[in-house]
Amino acid sequence: MPSCYILKVCADFASAHSLRDYPGDCRRLHGHNWKVEVEVTAHVLNAIGIAIDFKDVKSAARDVAKRLDHHYLNDIAPFDRINPTAENLSAYFYRELST
Repeated sequence: MPSCYILKVCADFASAHSLRDYPGDCRRLHGHNWKVEVEVTAHVLNAIGIAIDFKDVKSAARDVAKRLDHHYLNDIAPFDRINPTAENLSAYFYRELST
């Protein structure tokens, strides 16, 4: 048996943003079609051989993506205070999916 099980799911969303105080073109309003890959690891399986229900992870990732889809990210907390960079979006997804 493997010592670690890895489950990956993807979620997509489209949104606009601008990067405050950025010295280049990204300071202006522009959009992206984002693809988020969520990876979950586990070390044990349950009695029926499942580490975590794929359906639940996929649903949770899509729910977070849906909150951002077709929105101006700079208007949505916490991006109304911090730049909506790929790194900050990654941290946002991590926090939202960890709760």
